[in-house]
Amino acid sequence: MSTEAIDPRYVDIDQWPTIRAVEAMLEGQMAAIAAIGSQADAIAQAAEAAAARLGAQGRLVYVGAGTSGRIAVQDGVELYPTYNWPQERLLFLMAGGLAALTEAAEGAEDDADAARAEIAVAALGPQDVVIGVAASGRTPYTLAAITAARAAGALTIAVANNPGTALPAAADYGLVAETGTEIVAGSTRMKAGTAQKATLNILSTAIMLRMGLVYRGRMVNMRISNEKLRLRGEAMVRDIADVDMAAASRALDAAGQDIKQAVLVAMGVATDEADRLLDIHGQNLPAAMRAAQQGG
Repeated sequence: MSTEAIDPRYVDIDQWPTIRAVEAMLEGQMAAIAAIGSQADAIAQAAEAAAARLGAQGRLVYVGAGTSGRIAVQDGVELYPTYNWPQERLLFLMAGGLAALTEAAEGAEDDADAARAEIAVAALGPQDVVIGVAASGRTPYTLAAITAARAAGALTIAVANNPGTALPAAADYGLVAETGTEIVAGSTRMKAGTAQKATLNILSTAIMLRMGLVYRGRMVNMRISNEKLRLRGEAMVRDIADVDMAAASRALDAAGQDIKQAVLVAMGVATDEADRLLDIHGQNLPAAMRAAQQGG
């Protein structure tokens, strides 16, 4: 397993001048990003399939253990403030429980029975999407969760760093960023972790794109929680609906701070009708705008 192997180039890194060690680590980080390049098509296919499955009710479920689990959780928790993805449609399955985010849970990654039990409790179905992350590609907890989720009908996506392993093979979509040996042997928080984080960022953002939560490069489903974001929201409504800032501000107030609805209101759609159009079109703003322009 390449992520666990010792790289002879770095066996004396602890004796190197610090600047040389830092330069080597930077080179490794850039190589980690480059390793994702071969997965672009697979990421795109997985994102399109996930968006189609999730619809208006499906849940995104992140699964992992140790470093990989923490990286998975980090990606998921950012979807609520960034895209206002409903928190009730997010689920995190971490080996050892969420307490393992800050404290090591010894042996939890080997507990396949716990993973299967947690998947059963989640009562997953065809609308749900489960993303399992494991650098090794064979972590028993994550592998068991993906296998059980797929058997329950959920769409499954695996993110790993070793090719030819069980986890990518078990999922509907296996994403493998082959990062190779680490500068500090076995420290997958380095190259493998960087590749995982970037892969998940790209995957989840692509899912949000395909779900219509981004319009003309703007986070139109963003949750407005402070004055800075309020001003950003007003600017989005102004630009998309082609109105002045005062009209954009009034539309946001009428729409209860919902940017998508405010765009439609600023276009002259009544608030109730704007809400109806968004519901009909699965909260997809471009689709709702087209319907409004065509008279419903």
